Amino acid sequence: MTSVAPKPLSTRIGDSRLAARLQAELEGDVLFDAASRGRYSTDASIYQIEPIGVVVPKTERDILRAIHVSAGEGVPILPRGGGTSQCGQTVGEALVIDTSKHLNKVVAFEPEARRITVQPGIVLDQLNKFLKPHGLFFPVDVSTSSRATIGGMAANNSCGARSIRYGNMVHNVHAIDAVLANGTECRFGDVPANLDGIDDPTYLDLIQRMRALGAREAEEIAARFPKLLRRVGGYNIETISPQGHNMAHLLVGSEGTLGFFRQIELDLQPIPPNKVLGVCHFPTFYQAMDTTRHIVKLGPSAVELVDRTMIDLAREIDAFRATTDRFVRGEPEALLLVEFAGEDGAEQHKKLNRLIQLLADHGFPDSVLEATDPAFQSDIWEVRKAGLNIMMSMKGDGKPVSFIEDCAVALEDLAEYTDRLTNVFKKHGTHGTWYAHASVGTLHVRPVLNMKSGTDIRKMRAIAEEAFAMVREYKGSHSGEHGDGLVRSEFHEPMFGSRIVRAFEEVKDTFDPDGVFNPGKIVRPSKMDDRSLFRYKPGYETSVPRTALDWSDWGGFAGAVEMCNNNGACRKADAAVMCPSYRATGDEKDLTRGRANTLRLAISGQLGPHAFTSDDLYDTLDLCVGCKGCKRECPTGVDMARMKIEFLHHYRHRHGVPVKEKLIAYLPRYAPVAAKLHFLVNLRDRIPGLAFLSEALLGFSRKRTLPTWSARPFKAAQKNNGVTNKPEVVLLADTFNTYFEPENLRAALRVLDAAGYRVHVPTMENTRRPLCCGRTYLATGLVDKAKETARATLDALKPFIERGVPVVGLEPSCLFTLRDEYLALFPGAETIALAGKAKLFEEFLAEEHAAGRLTVNLKPIAHKKALLHGHCHQKAFAAMGAVEQVLSLVPELTVETVASSCCGMAGAFGFEADHYEVSMKMAELSLLPAVRDAPDDALIVADGTSCRHQIHDGVAREALHVARVLDMALAP
Repeated sequence: MTSVAPKPLSTRIGDSRLAARLQAELEGDVLFDAASRGRYSTDASIYQIEPIGVVVPKTERDILRAIHVSAGEGVPILPRGGGTSQCGQTVGEALVIDTSKHLNKVVAFEPEARRITVQPGIVLDQLNKFLKPHGLFFPVDVSTSSRATIGGMAANNSCGARSIRYGNMVHNVHAIDAVLANGTECRFGDVPANLDGIDDPTYLDLIQRMRALGAREAEEIAARFPKLLRRVGGYNIETISPQGHNMAHLLVGSEGTLGFFRQIELDLQPIPPNKVLGVCHFPTFYQAMDTTRHIVKLGPSAVELVDRTMIDLAREIDAFRATTDRFVRGEPEALLLVEFAGEDGAEQHKKLNRLIQLLADHGFPDSVLEATDPAFQSDIWEVRKAGLNIMMSMKGDGKPVSFIEDCAVALEDLAEYTDRLTNVFKKHGTHGTWYAHASVGTLHVRPVLNMKSGTDIRKMRAIAEEAFAMVREYKGSHSGEHGDGLVRSEFHEPMFGSRIVRAFEEVKDTFDPDGVFNPGKIVRPSKMDDRSLFRYKPGYETSVPRTALDWSDWGGFAGAVEMCNNNGACRKADAAVMCPSYRATGDEKDLTRGRANTLRLAISGQLGPHAFTSDDLYDTLDLCVGCKGCKRECPTGVDMARMKIEFLHHYRHRHGVPVKEKLIAYLPRYAPVAAKLHFLVNLRDRIPGLAFLSEALLGFSRKRTLPTWSARPFKAAQKNNGVTNKPEVVLLADTFNTYFEPENLRAALRVLDAAGYRVHVPTMENTRRPLCCGRTYLATGLVDKAKETARATLDALKPFIERGVPVVGLEPSCLFTLRDEYLALFPGAETIALAGKAKLFEEFLAEEHAAGRLTVNLKPIAHKKALLHGHCHQKAFAAMGAVEQVLSLVPELTVETVASSCCGMAGAFGFEADHYEVSMKMAELSLLPAVRDAPDDALIVADGTSCRHQIHDGVAREALHVARVLDMALAP
């Protein structure tokens, strides 16, 4: 049977007509604009192919209708989940159907049978969260578990760290309900030898054809297929048997080329109650590889490699530095993370002791760090799971490139193979990074190359051909986990031989005779080094106006944008920091990755002229709340909060500054006057109709109360003027606490005074206005005004910084501006010195307490429990531990930290009518429900001004700054 290639775009119906038909027939989103197509043109691979359009189905019926419409018009269809494929499986000139937003539910669950049926868009971590109370989990534990969808994992035949025990997806998928290209729905599952019970003629025909193929090619399959667990290349035709087989296993690993997965039935496993982890240190990489074959004989559940490069890069990343320093001793060239897991805890400890003895016997005494605490083990695994993104955090154009990264060889060949491959890299003038699944001979190796360079792309081709030839020599697999896609499909012929490749084509043509589903993958592929398909195509250039902020650490603004490798860590759904607006909307546009991709397309001219200052790009960045979560949690260092400031600077220069933005930006300037007229400006929320008018005229939501101007603002004169031999500290009296909640500053002043400090409250030179960090100007893109304000603040603080006086602030967004944005406004020794001395109130007290210098006396208070919500910037800069420690100094007070992301207010964001609904969605994800559930007599603690306002508006409870809690506890 001959496959019919899709019609070229030039002969297809117009995009607008196709979009109109889909829009009329589907409930979900239909996205055909250039920016949306651009955001879906990439995955975590080196490729970029613009799709024809994007559908985000709301129901399973939407999938059926989209297939019907598209197939009827000859438009290819590309299923997509998290978009994290590393081989280009999820990019193509097709209609992309993204199941991750809505089709992510549990359909059926049988805990006794250890079975569950799910929709394809459910994410692995969310599935395991659902299963955990039942003592079960899905064991294919891919490192991208926070964003990998089950549909994508099944399509890719994913494996994970513990495949040595649990196998790959193909071993854990029981059945798949799929839609064929002609719209037929079939349930693919176990098929008995006699075909009893198979009534559907279409399904029966597929079974019989596949059995005939399997019987005909049995000898060739036996001769050409690698005898390894990690063989995921091509189609799984070796699973077909006339004695009975599972048709779902043929769909697993098919990369969306045979059918569209509607529901997937999975086999589950009990959660091992006891785990121990040994971190084995090796002086050379070769020794680690050579020892692996001996370690696996001890029966571990995982043996994972971490190499020297990954250790060094992890130590440069805030989120991983502390953990890495805890589990890495000295300067090893390689680590092996060896896990033992099972029912019997004593037995796991015995195995760990056997590991220690084994390494000693092989010449590595005292080389094993024992991790028996579950929390410590979890932290170590988080570093390992972030391996890809840690490797990709290298700055500059040269990056570790994925194209040979998951070749698999037998363990007895692993050391020699890796040594020979290292020499191949040296021969071509580069080096590689190594990590991952040593237990099964699959190492993620990535040569460092510049994909903008034709020379390096030629090197890529040469390295691939030499590496794959070596793999064939060892009778290994050229695709051991991440599939084929655009990278490896081309190499099936030398790997499997012509006859098997023709068999693969027969499978494709039997299921999809018109080539509708994801063409060009597995069979009839393009060349892996076809630069027209690359993200950085020939002639790729960026053009950015003179930047307002310093981007030299990234090699310029474009370099910072291009740090996004599309691996999608920002898609995680847990209640941490990143990315709160995406968690609220579920839209790719509102994701750090989506924003970075749109920025890259804009500055490289792919969205048309003036795209960088366009309304479309403004809309893309609009819901970024500047939480700085990506700054901390994105291992590649994408700082979208700072990028948005840069963008807004240029956007305002082109489009001007609306009145609402001016009111926000200039608040510190007019605050003294507004405070004097507090009785007038506070009327907005007291006289009916004024809130409605403020929304109509200015855009401030009538559903919000505005901050109340205090009748008694904090004054700089209210400071400690005691004896001069006390240790000094500067109290940064920010605008928000000065004019809206002065009681916080007064409380902080009393606490610092009681602790024996001489407190300075400096003001702007030649004025009594408080010092200002410039945050309101930055948030609205008025960077030049922010620089003026920052310059005045730096001048005022200079004499204190020169003599080493700490600068203590109450408002996280203001204080961390001194530690973050100031370094980009005025890079150099001056701002570095300030950043080193700027501390949150609680950070300062915690450090003083740890050093034994804090002498404040605290007594029990009436409240016995404090529910603590962290400001985004506290979490982004790892300051939550400090506020927890300081609250714990209050006798008899129990502190519970809410597992919350952004409160949703985010400065002025939540006050704006256009943002109100999203703001409340963010708050309702975790924060507001937790506050509602808190006992009436519990303290609610939140250090952010906007956080306290959101809690007040959302649940009518007063939240306190930690300074006020400590003030309440001051002993007489």
